Amino acid sequence: MIVVTTNDLAGYRIVRHFGVVRGITVRSRSVIGNIGGAIQSLFGGNISVYTNLAETARQEAYDLLVRHAEEVGANAVIAMRYDANEIMDGITEVLAYGTAVEVQPA
Repeated sequence: MIVVTTNDLAGYRIVRHFGVVRGITVRSRSVIGNIGGAIQSLFGGNISVYTNLAETARQEAYDLLVRHAEEVGANAVIAMRYDANEIMDGITEVLAYGTAVEVQPA
């Protein structure tokens, strides 16, 4: 599966559009993660507990996006984006979305 953030794909031509596809995940921080994050924040710098949580959520949303694109018959996703919103304190949704297409080499 080819996934790009651009609206076209160099070297390929779009032969079919399938529409918007998405992958969404909702994650929460654990009590232990919050304690670890609080301790790390005292020293400043990268808070690896939260960085890992964010990366895991993005990867999961991306994987779901790819699966959705495969289900509709696409071999590429163009204009892929991420969005994230806090649903409530400590609970965040991450959405990966884009346009599913079929491409062929130009």
